[in-house]
Amino acid sequence: MEFQITKKAKNVTFGLMAVGLLLTIVGVVTSMSDHHFMTRMLASGLISGFFFFALGLGALFFLSLQYATETGWYASVKRVIEGVAGFLPYGMGVLGLVLLVITLNHGAHIYSWMDPKTVAHDEVIAGKTAYLNPIFFWIRTIVYFATYIIFLRGFQKRSLEEDRIGGSDIHFQNYKKGAMFLVFFAVFSSTSAWDWLMSIDVHWYSTLYGWYTFAGMWCSTMVVLVLTTLYLKKLGYLQKVNDSHIHDLGKWTFATSFLWSYLWFSQFMLIWYANIGEEVAYYMTRIENFKILYFSMFIINFAFPMLILMSRDAKRNAGILTIVGLVILTGHWLDVYIMVSAGTLGANAHIGAMEIGMAVLMLGFFAYMVLRNLTKTPLTPVNHPFLDESIHHEI
Repeated sequence: MEFQITKKAKNVTFGLMAVGLLLTIVGVVTSMSDHHFMTRMLASGLISGFFFFALGLGALFFLSLQYATETGWYASVKRVIEGVAGFLPYGMGVLGLVLLVITLNHGAHIYSWMDPKTVAHDEVIAGKTAYLNPIFFWIRTIVYFATYIIFLRGFQKRSLEEDRIGGSDIHFQNYKKGAMFLVFFAVFSSTSAWDWLMSIDVHWYSTLYGWYTFAGMWCSTMVVLVLTTLYLKKLGYLQKVNDSHIHDLGKWTFATSFLWSYLWFSQFMLIWYANIGEEVAYYMTRIENFKILYFSMFIINFAFPMLILMSRDAKRNAGILTIVGLVILTGHWLDVYIMVSAGTLGANAHIGAMEIGMAVLMLGFFAYMVLRNLTKTPLTPVNHPFLDESIHHEI
């Protein structure tokens, strides 16, 4: 059955974009006299630009993981994963534009290592210029984007070919390409997190930071896949998707919440225990200026899904999954907000019309583009070698 975007869905997504744009304009107008206006505006763009870009990238990673492990259950929801991954080029455009404006403004007090005056008077930053310099930064960013696009387009092309041709040859191509992508992703997921987020706090570093960022991205992506699947089921699509598929998506959400929580605690605990000045400064900034928000975010992203999604029935209940999913998404957006704002604005940071507006604008844009991607291909792959196994999937 071919998917068509409903009039209600169009109204909701365009409504979100309109409300988001309006709030953003209000936030810009009311903040123009603020000394930190440009930094705050670009930081807000980086927060939501990265967050929604990461959802597309997380879906591409999850698709590659299913190919590389030759998983059978996911075939019935494969097109949902592809639809979310298809947002990646648009996410790159938004994130790339924000990074470009920041670069043209010599870091805009977000990346202090881009400001020649700051570098000249800071020995620590000067010692990192071999890696942290605008030219090499953009070389790496372009390599990341190009690699992701090449693999995404390849998977999309072969997915359609498999529908027409069938057989196992294309499946084994995807198996090899999926494993190859995971090799690139294992490196790029960390280095890109260092470049775009960790370098905001240029004097600080953590060897767990890349994994921590990746875990938040993966968990958020699983929530989006659950919500999209439930939405399509509600409209009468994906009839071959049963409670076991929903349960598996719920389990992935539950598991990745624990992964993120484990990495959050590990990074915090090791730095707290060592109590080294240049390391604890990162957490001191966040606890002093964002204490309630910082620990509330952890509770939202760990305790909330743990307590509610623990049972089997909860992971099969559309209402519970929807509520928990929306809360988790909000929690992980707050995580990115703190990661960026604490290092750029510090005590001057606050969530206002600008931050909410950009997030709502990007949410509407993301939702519409994902739905549009889903109209381009049949929602159920025709000749996937594991389709029969997926249809009869029971746990």
